[in-house]
Amino acid sequence: MTLEYLLTSLVVVASPGTGVLYTLATGLARGVRASILAALGCTLGIVPHMLAAITGLASLLHASATAFQLLKLLGVAYLLYIAWSVLKSRETALPAADQTPLQARQLIGSGVLLNLLNPKLTLFFLAFLPQFVDTDGAPLTQMLELSLVFMLMTFALFIVYGVSAAAARQRILTRPRVLAWLRRAFAAGFLALAVRLAISER
Repeated sequence: MTLEYLLTSLVVVASPGTGVLYTLATGLARGVRASILAALGCTLGIVPHMLAAITGLASLLHASATAFQLLKLLGVAYLLYIAWSVLKSRETALPAADQTPLQARQLIGSGVLLNLLNPKLTLFFLAFLPQFVDTDGAPLTQMLELSLVFMLMTFALFIVYGVSAAAARQRILTRPRVLAWLRRAFAAGFLALAVRLAISER
């Protein structure tokens, strides 16, 4: 594993996207614990893409225009749903909820779905990981190791995002105007991501 891989992965993970936006919004809306659950969900959502890249399923997705478009449309629809859920909330940046076990599963599940329904992530793994695999070694083992490092980096950085957002939570929740603008900003962010995914090509 090279320094180049670590630096490239850090840039990719830190770049604003659905996972970052979801974790930030959850931290603001529900606090530290919820933001960690959101980060966990987004990280777990990487697993199917990792397995697809390792087993070669990503090649099929890349070759099949129908499969790619179907997954893309599902992703767009879910992002629009999240945007609407954020916008219609009257009290928090995301729909208000308590910290029950069911809600924990919902937070994790939403994070998983956000990444699962992003076909670009599968193609990213297909194009990204092989560049850092030494063909003289054990390719499968190396890809698993590289993927796990990428996931750990994602989880750690998303926690930083979420906890930072949660730290500002009380000050924001006591300012209705700021909260209203934040709610609109997050909704607009998810809407923009949906549009970007809708017009993206393989």
